[in-house]
Amino acid sequence: MTSPLDPVSFRRGPAMPNRLMLAPLTNRQSHADGTLSEEEHRWLAMRAEGGFGLTMTCAAHVQSVGQGFAGQLGIFGDQHLDGLTRLAASLNATGTVSYAQLHHAGNRAPADLIGTQPVCPSDDPETGARALTTAEVEQAVADFVAAAVRAERAGFRGVELHGAHGYLICQFLSPEINRRTDHYGGSLENRSRFLFEVLDGVRAACGPDLAVAVRLSPDRFGMRTEEIVEVYGRLVDGGQVDLLDMSLWDFQRATPEGPFEGRPLLDLFAEQPRGDVRLGVAGKIHDPADVQEVLDRGVDIAVLGRVAILHHDYPRLLANPGFEPRRPPVTPEVLAGEGVSPAFVEYLSSNFRGFVAGT
Repeated sequence: MTSPLDPVSFRRGPAMPNRLMLAPLTNRQSHADGTLSEEEHRWLAMRAEGGFGLTMTCAAHVQSVGQGFAGQLGIFGDQHLDGLTRLAASLNATGTVSYAQLHHAGNRAPADLIGTQPVCPSDDPETGARALTTAEVEQAVADFVAAAVRAERAGFRGVELHGAHGYLICQFLSPEINRRTDHYGGSLENRSRFLFEVLDGVRAACGPDLAVAVRLSPDRFGMRTEEIVEVYGRLVDGGQVDLLDMSLWDFQRATPEGPFEGRPLLDLFAEQPRGDVRLGVAGKIHDPADVQEVLDRGVDIAVLGRVAILHHDYPRLLANPGFEPRRPPVTPEVLAGEGVSPAFVEYLSSNFRGFVAGT
């Protein structure tokens, strides 16, 4: 039986000392210009020091117009390099595997935050976003690649392309949102072209030891599970990806519709051939028994989100057979002791009812 504390190796980059990964969590702790704050640094360094085998940044935007939330970490310019370099060094010193997540919000970028009209694969009256020109699509590809180069220069051991949760890469994949008539729209091959061009560009521009992950979600935001299964298979077959990070919302969920309706999503993806590509799964994994169940069902890495907010040292505590994680609601004082800044507490209070005591 695979233990959560067993190491796991990758085709590229260093091995994880255990099978517990910090999810890329929105936290609104960085400065308004995207530069790293002390709060953001402390939050991530505490998780690395607490024993997470892989520590990933929050979504870091690759273009200024791709910012999805206030206080987001930036990676779109060299002005971010000093902070990113300091962060990567702190993480690497603990023995964790450091990743930067690369992100563009697309039509989910608030106009009042970015100071201009948001962009999208196609015009989107609901959000007020306009369609990217073909030249702008090509520039977005180039900016994802430039961000990966920047992450590598800063010292991160890997990058993750955020292709989930309705953000730009996901918007291109979506047949509902992407109604383009050029070679970036129409068939699944065309709708996935943006993702694969970014991946090709990162592999061409970065060193051979940089690990690359892709985060996908199997449904919602117009995603069709059967299409995501096909993209998953193409990513495996292409040999360019080291980790597939599946955000399932809840690891116990069944496929809601389509040809795989009723099948557990976790099993659907765990059973797909993946060679030496590692599979991580996120979605309400909380108790030690949840972690063990995910691994027992064929997943390589348990991706922890909310419970990692509650316990910065979850991996170390997991070694104790009697460990029972906290459950919300928790007080702001408890969260402060876990390295959660007031800005992060406010975000949790506003967006996750009942997580913070009194909300």
